[in-house]
Amino acid sequence: MEHERKQTLAWVLHPDLKSDRDRRDAGPALEEGVALAEALPDLVVVGSDVVRLPKAHAGMLFGSGKIEELKTKFKEHEVELVLIDGPVSPVQQRNLEKEWGVKILDRTGLILEIFSDRARTREGVLQVEMAALSYQRTRLVRAWTHLERQRGGFGFVGGPGETQIEADRRAIDDQLVRLRRQLDKVVKTRELHRAARAKIPYPIVALVGYTNAGKSTLFNRLTGAEVLVKDMLFATLDPTMRRVELPDGPEIILSDTVGFISDLPTELVAAFRATLEEVLAADVILHVRDISHKETEGQAADVRQILASLGVDEERAQIEVWNKIDLLSDEEAEACRLRAERNDELFAISAITGEGLSELLAEIAKKLQGVRYVEELKLAYSQGKQRAWLFKEEVVLSETQAEDGFQITVKWTDIQKAKYAAL
Repeated sequence: MEHERKQTLAWVLHPDLKSDRDRRDAGPALEEGVALAEALPDLVVVGSDVVRLPKAHAGMLFGSGKIEELKTKFKEHEVELVLIDGPVSPVQQRNLEKEWGVKILDRTGLILEIFSDRARTREGVLQVEMAALSYQRTRLVRAWTHLERQRGGFGFVGGPGETQIEADRRAIDDQLVRLRRQLDKVVKTRELHRAARAKIPYPIVALVGYTNAGKSTLFNRLTGAEVLVKDMLFATLDPTMRRVELPDGPEIILSDTVGFISDLPTELVAAFRATLEEVLAADVILHVRDISHKETEGQAADVRQILASLGVDEERAQIEVWNKIDLLSDEEAEACRLRAERNDELFAISAITGEGLSELLAEIAKKLQGVRYVEELKLAYSQGKQRAWLFKEEVVLSETQAEDGFQITVKWTDIQKAKYAAL
């Protein structure tokens, strides 16, 4: 019989720092913090608070009065874990754990926990492990400043007199090197898969959006696939790909990706870059928004920022999809429909009821009229600029060298062909 997982009683705190110019609206930010916590199956959130502060206190994050008040609350509710929706320094973490007698997890730590709980593919698992180790490395702090703990040893592992922290860092660095090697192998395998897919004449359409925007529901609706759909943050962590036949249009590969989130830990932005590589290869990007969410504008801005940081250029065909209009009032839904009617790049839909999907699919087919086809090119050795451009655009399927130049097989759109001709 399977053992039941032990439930941990948790409390969520959102520090609202007046000194932080980029601070988000405290109410929705706390709601998101609670939703993050609820995404972990072992946690039961028994309470939550916004803590307003002029600025963070260096050693304890909060002021002494607030620390006392919260300590009483945590004792009363038998809280075992406090989740702080924001950055917490290693020193603050240690001091608060000592003061409250509970375990502390900051936003980065919590997101890492969720990612490790959700990752399914070999690559996802490796990326999470690497992100967790990078995070852990920054949390190594001296337990005693007046007395450095020395480790013994044979003198060939860093020599006698190496401090425990240095030994721990070295162990983490060694483990990171090992994981990086494994990940390189996995990424190479994926590159082979991608190269194989490039030979299929199907364009790729990638769904992106803030976490919980309804991407997986839309994906399932369009493909009939049963991807995990849950009303929780980060329900999908690994890209899922399916073939879809567009009505009166080409067949496409539809890709569902990990949800974006504001203040995504830097360790994870790097670690999950490969998970989002499908987006870089996409011919059309569907930016799915939960239009019923009160922070929808801020969420959309976060998604655009991450796409830009991934190197998705503005020329890439993008469609903005306002999902969940079924959750709006009749007046709000009608206003969304009118906005969408006036804007070719915008569609108001409901992945649940199916409203607006046929129009959306028709627009995808229209955007893919310049669907890619295969062509042979001959380049002289002097045409290095043209050759570099072809590789940058990722249109090269194969290349062979002859005496007088390169024989290159490309797969491109009419638009790319025109751009190439203009070089």
